[in-house]
Amino acid sequence: MSASALMASSAKLLLLVLALAHTSLGVTVYGQLPLGQTQTEGPWATTTALAAYNDTRLTPPAVPNPAINRNFAVQLQRDGAQVPGLSLPHVGPSFYGFSIEMSVITQVLGKNSSFIQVPFLNLMANLQERAGGVLVRLGGNTQEFATMVEEGDHRIEPGHTFGKTLSGSTQTTLTPAVLYTRDMFYMQSNISSMVNVKWFLGIPFNDSTNWRTEIAEEGQSILGDHLLGLQAANEPDFYVTFGRRVAPYEPADYKREVGELISWMETKPKITNHRILIGPSTSGQVWHAEQVFETGFLDDYKDYLYAVSVEHYPNNNCVAMYSDPHAPDAVIPQELFPYYLNHNNVVELASHYTANANTAATYNKPFIMFEMNTGSCGGFPGISDTYTAALWALDYGLQMATQNTTHALLHVGGQNVFYNPFTAPPSNQTEFNQWTLGPVYYSALVIAEAFGKTNTSQIIDLRANENNQNTPGYAIFERGQLSKVALFNYIDDPSGANDLRVALTVNGGVPASVNVKYLEGISVNEKNNITWAGQTFGNKLTVDGRLRGELNVTNIPCDQGQNICTIPLRAPSFALVFFSTSDEALSISQSPTTFSTSAYQRKHNTITWDRQAVETSNGHNAGELKIKLGSTSFGFLNIASAATPTISGRGGPVPLFVQGLLGTLVGLVFGSVLQVL
Repeated sequence: MSASALMASSAKLLLLVLALAHTSLGVTVYGQLPLGQTQTEGPWATTTALAAYNDTRLTPPAVPNPAINRNFAVQLQRDGAQVPGLSLPHVGPSFYGFSIEMSVITQVLGKNSSFIQVPFLNLMANLQERAGGVLVRLGGNTQEFATMVEEGDHRIEPGHTFGKTLSGSTQTTLTPAVLYTRDMFYMQSNISSMVNVKWFLGIPFNDSTNWRTEIAEEGQSILGDHLLGLQAANEPDFYVTFGRRVAPYEPADYKREVGELISWMETKPKITNHRILIGPSTSGQVWHAEQVFETGFLDDYKDYLYAVSVEHYPNNNCVAMYSDPHAPDAVIPQELFPYYLNHNNVVELASHYTANANTAATYNKPFIMFEMNTGSCGGFPGISDTYTAALWALDYGLQMATQNTTHALLHVGGQNVFYNPFTAPPSNQTEFNQWTLGPVYYSALVIAEAFGKTNTSQIIDLRANENNQNTPGYAIFERGQLSKVALFNYIDDPSGANDLRVALTVNGGVPASVNVKYLEGISVNEKNNITWAGQTFGNKLTVDGRLRGELNVTNIPCDQGQNICTIPLRAPSFALVFFSTSDEALSISQSPTTFSTSAYQRKHNTITWDRQAVETSNGHNAGELKIKLGSTSFGFLNIASAATPTISGRGGPVPLFVQGLLGTLVGLVFGSVLQVL
C-alpha cells in the first residue's frame, strides 16, 4: 500500500475510533501550530493584541551628558549601631506581596477549591523559600460590589466559585460585580495548606446601610489565622467621583461609617477577631491619609485595626486605556520612560508616605502600601512590562522600606493590563500556552532574598556616587551587622562606556571576598531574557512558576590590604552583594517545594509531556513517559486526587484500548505521539 493510501485509510480509522470514544478529546500534533496562533520568533511563539502580551519597545533614554563618575567609592559601617537613620526592622513575610483583583481570581488562583493554578503555587513557593511567606490580598475596585451567593447560583458556571454581573459603577475601569460562593474561602485555605500565604480581604462599602459582612464571617470561620485583615473601604476618597456616595463625602463621613461597620460586626457571633480592620486606604488623589487621621480615626479605632494602609500609583494611563490614546491629555509612554529610570523620582514618591508610616509605628501598627504598581489603569506599554519596571520596583521597594513601610502589594489585573507580576494565558489558549511573568515579580523575588527570614533587616539609602540619580545604592543590616549592599546602574549603554566599578570599603575591614547575584536584562526596554543569578522563569506564555537554568553566583576577591571590594555593574544592571559566605540566600535557587498537576481545564484533561521525548517517540516507552509526568505546565492542581490522571472527556473516561489505539494511529499517521488535552 502506498504511503498516501495508508495515510487516508488510517485517517478514516482514526475518525471512527474518535466517534466510538464518544468524547471531546483534542489532539495536538507537535511541530504544528495551534489554530489562531502566529509563529514569530520560534516554534510555538505567539503574538497577540492583548496588553499583557504587547510587543511595544520604546527607545531607551540617552546616556548622561556630561558623563557620570563611573568609578566611585562607597564607605560602609560594619556595625549598624554606628549608622544613623536605619529603618525599623522588616518583620514578617516577603516585603512585596500581591493585590489580586477579585474579578480575575479564577484565572490566577483557580476555578474552585479542588482545581488550583499550579504556576501560582510555584511562584508563591519561591517567595516562601526566600522570605518565609507571602501576603496576598483579594480585592481592588471589584471588592466593593462583591456578593456571596449559594452554590449552584445560576449566574455562576457549574463547577466554578466565581461569576460576574453588572455593578452599575461609573468609574473609569468599568468595574463588574463579583459573585462568589463559600468555596472561595476553602480555596484560600487549601492554598495556605501548601504554601505559607496569608490573606487580606475587603468588606464591600457600596452599601453602608445594609452591610454585607459574610466575607468577614465566613473568612474568619474558615481561614482562621490565615486571614490577617479586612479592608474597610477601597479608596474612599474616590467614592463621590465613582458615584458610590453623594457629595459632600469627607474624611469625617468615612470615619463615621467605619464606626458603624464596627458596631455591626460586633453583633455577628462568627466574627471573633475584631482587631482585623485595615484603613483608610486612601489614594492620595482626593484626600490624604493625614486628613483621615485628623478625625480621630487612629485614636478611636486603634483596637480594631490590624494595619494602616494607603494606595498609590505614580502615574496613570486611564485616558489612553479607556478613552482616546491620541487625546491631548493622554500619556505618551516614550516621554514618560525616563521617569522610571531616575532614583530621585523614587525618593520623592516614597517620601509622600514617610509621615504616615511613622504615625502608624507610633500606634504599633504595620503600614502597608495596599495597592501599587507602575501606573494605574493597567500601566504603560514598553515600561511596565520591561526590565525598567524590574529596576524601578526594586528601587521603590527598597526606598519604601527605608522609610518604614512594612509591606507593599503589587496589583494583579487581567489580560488587558501591562503591569501584571504574573498572567495566566487567555482562556482560549490554555490548552497550548502557559503563564507569562511580569518583570516586577523578579523585583519581589530579589527583595525577598535581600531581606531574608531573620526579621531583623534594616535598610538605608547610601546616597551613592554623590546621590547620582543613575546609580543608587542601599545597605542592608541583619542582626545589627552589615549583611548586603544593593547597587543599581540605570544607564542603558551596550558599548560598555557606562559600565560601573563600585569600590566598597568597610570600617573594620572587608572580607577576603564577597559574592554577588545580578539581576540582568540586555536593555532597559527588554521584555524577555531577564535573569536573576543566571536563572529565569521563561518568556511570555512559557512560565510554569519554576526557575530554569543553573544558579550563577559571582565570587569577587577583595583587596584586604586596601580595604576595597570592587563590584562591576554593566549598563544596565542590578547587583546584590553578600558580605557573609554563610548567607542562606547564596544557595537559594528554585524552591524544592514544587507542585505537579493532575487536573482538568475547559473540560479537558491537561497533561504536559516531555517535548523532546514526544517529538522523537513512536508511541512506545509509556513507562518512561509516566516517570516524566507531573510537570506544572499547562494545568491546575487537583487537590482532591493525587492519582495519575486518566484521559477523559465529556463522555467520561476513554476505554484503555481506545487510548492505545489512538496513540498507535497518531504515531502511524503523523510520526509523532499525541498530547491529549
